[in-house]
Amino acid sequence: MTCVDRLCQETIPRRQFLTAVAATGLGELVTCQQRSVAAAPAQRLTFSFGTYGSRTLSLEKSIRLVATIGYDGVEIATRPEWDAAPERMPKARRKEVHALLLDRNLKVTAMMEHLPPSTDARTHQNDLARLRSVMELGTDLAPTAPPLIQTVLGGGTWEEKKHLFVERVGDWSALAKEMQTIVAIKPHRGGAMSRPSEAAWLIKQLGKTPWIRMVYDYSHYAFRNLSVEETVRTALPFTAHIAVKDTIKTDTGFRFVLPGASQAFDYAQLFKLFFAGGFRGDVCCEVSGMVWNTPDYDPVAAAKQCYQNLAPCFETAGVPRPAS
Repeated sequence: MTCVDRLCQETIPRRQFLTAVAATGLGELVTCQQRSVAAAPAQRLTFSFGTYGSRTLSLEKSIRLVATIGYDGVEIATRPEWDAAPERMPKARRKEVHALLLDRNLKVTAMMEHLPPSTDARTHQNDLARLRSVMELGTDLAPTAPPLIQTVLGGGTWEEKKHLFVERVGDWSALAKEMQTIVAIKPHRGGAMSRPSEAAWLIKQLGKTPWIRMVYDYSHYAFRNLSVEETVRTALPFTAHIAVKDTIKTDTGFRFVLPGASQAFDYAQLFKLFFAGGFRGDVCCEVSGMVWNTPDYDPVAAAKQCYQNLAPCFETAGVPRPAS
């Protein structure tokens, strides 16, 4: 068994993980069957910005902004309050946005939703209908490569909610397979599912389906005795998308800030670990509501600052992007 093969297993001892990462080199592509749907054939990662951080701009303005700055892709927020919610995107507009994306050579890397599973059967059916509408929108905007749908799973405790998650996300999985669109669940520090190990458990309970994957976001693990090395090792076999933002300690707990703003986190190390382990997806700058809800927030300045902070980290890590 090669070092690359060992990285494809669900449980990798720490020493083996470090040895494997060192041995693979940054240019080696991993083709693990359990990540075959999420992995792209190109030997590079894309770098995107999420419109969750540009709520005051139209989708079209956000796309032009992201492309002008130099990003490779865009993650589109589709929650009902946002401009790109499916119900605000009639067919004609979808065609125009698709053409704009092609013109600006910009990839739709993900759609951001918020669908915490419910114990109520009717709510669950409405959530499935909502999920289907977002998948249809994604396919309309990117017919040849439909973007994944990412969501958190809501509050509560893990022991209280984990079996509900298996049942409800299992239904999501059947829909995802039908629609040929990945759903990526994100552990959230304030949620019932808050650790990569919990997301991995859930995916295993669903038979390691390739249609349910994980979003890796270290901001939700910082200051919790969860190291980058440990969380990457656990998440790597199941990760389809990486979100990035910083976490800082405050007098009352913690606060999310723009990625790179704290200058306390080594993003180059993170990118190198994932790339060496075979990840070939997207790294997305996510602007937290803790940031964009402040009175002086400027989405244009934020998008530019995120790019300035993180784009050099790809070069430092030796991880290529499409333009490199």
